[in-house]
Formats: sequence, C-alpha cells, structure tokens
Amino acid sequence: MSTKELELLCEKNRKRLVEVVYNAHAGHIGGDLSCLNVMTALYFEVMRNISPANPKNPDRDRFVLSKGHCVEALYVTLEAKGFLKSEVMDTLGKFGSILSGHPTIEVPGIEVNSGALGHGLSIGVGMAIAAKMDKKDYRTYVLMGDGEQGEGSIYEAAMAGNRYHLDNLVAIIDRNHLQISGNTEDVMPIDSIKERWSAFGWDVITMNGDSMEDIVKTFAAIDYQNGKPHLLVSETTKGKGVSFMEGIAKWHHGVLNEEQCKTAVKEIEERIAQLEK
Repeated sequence: MSTKELELLCEKNRKRLVEVVYNAHAGHIGGDLSCLNVMTALYFEVMRNISPANPKNPDRDRFVLSKGHCVEALYVTLEAKGFLKSEVMDTLGKFGSILSGHPTIEVPGIEVNSGALGHGLSIGVGMAIAAKMDKKDYRTYVLMGDGEQGEGSIYEAAMAGNRYHLDNLVAIIDRNHLQISGNTEDVMPIDSIKERWSAFGWDVITMNGDSMEDIVKTFAAIDYQNGKPHLLVSETTKGKGVSFMEGIAKWHHGVLNEEQCKTAVKEIEERIAQLEK
C-alpha cells in the first residue's frame, strides 16, 4: 500500500476505534490512538503471510501486544484485516463477548494472551528463538508501552535477545511519554532508552510514530541479518488524532461522553475526506 493509502486506512480505523470505545463505555483510548499508526503499518505493510484465510500459516510473522490494555487498537486493526466480523466487534464491552480488555487467543488473529505488563517481550524472545531453531524466516514483532519499561522482566528478555542474536525480533516502544500516573519521567525516568538498549546489544532506531511515512521508511530499513535484535523507539502523542485528547494523561483510560464522541468523529471524518480527494 502507498503511504497515503495507509494514512487513509488508519484514519478509518481511528474513527472505528473511537466509536467502539464509546459504545463499550470502557477502554484505554489514549494509548490506543498513539499506537494505531504503527499497528496499521505492521498489519498492512510490514508483516508477511498474515491472512484470515490461513491464520495459522507456519510462515506467518508473529505479533505480540505487550501493552495489552490497548487491545482496542488491535481489535479494529484485525477487523480491518478481515479477522473479525463487524457484528463481533460491536459486542465489545457486552456480556458474553469474546472480546476482553486484554488480548486472548479466543479472538481470531491473536497469537497469545498478553497484557500483564513486562511479559510480552519474553514471549517474543521465545518465538524468535523457536524460528531460529526451526530454521524458519518468520519475524516476531512486540509492541510495548513506555510506562511498561519499569518492569524488570523486560531487561531479562533484552539480555536474552542479545545472547541469542535475535535479528528476527523487533521490539517497539510506544513512546507517548504518559502513563496512568502521569509523565513517565516523573514516575520512572526512561529518557536513556537508546543508551540503555544499545548497551544491551540491541540495534536501536528512533522514529516518528505519528508519521506514517517515517514508520514505513524505518521498518523498511531494518537489517534482519545483522545478528542483533532491533528496538524501535516510536515517538508518539497520547490521544493522537483527537485534538482534545492529545498529550492529556487522563485519557489513558478516559471514557467519552456523547458530545465528545461526536466531536472526535467529526475531526477524523474531515481528515478522511481530505485523504480521499
């Protein structure tokens, strides 16, 4: 897909996201919106052999959402990819729905139950090691939050990634600078991300996660044969694409009222109209 086509698809996913979170009366919309660009690029440009027609293709690339509380972004992406029917998507927040507040393998297209913060990278390391052992060329992508970086298990996984030369593993940090308690640098400073992960032996790249063009370019430039695991620091904006949410900590898990939903949808629809011209 072209960059413009990806941008248009992402805006349509953004509108859907706002609507389903509003209808469910629950969700972590701020972080959903900040990682949606990356999620759209992964499923529609980067990852290979991903298809609802053959969801267990042994050669498929794997995706693990470590920041599992932002599962709504994954749900709308899977819906757009054809894994979820709209009538199933509309059950989010309803009794008996297969759609939980974190990823579960009951949902088509989801690889593992995830969202206990700090565990996703360890799972991804295991998947990447398995690919090496089986001499398969599939790649594993793990999306983490920046508030999650205080979890010690992440750094055990980081050491293992280096030890086993997992150049088939890509970790992404959604660096929106806000977590449930406020600014990450006030809660647990992590501004030394690049130096820290480089010291662990990772190939570290910073990208503009608010720019689809830069996201696509950055993924395309990854050297999957350099013997190093890869970390992309995706600089993003919490609540991206909804003006009254952007950079506001309370939208970590804020719930929209009817007026706010209409305002957000209107903003997004205006961008969709511009991109469709």
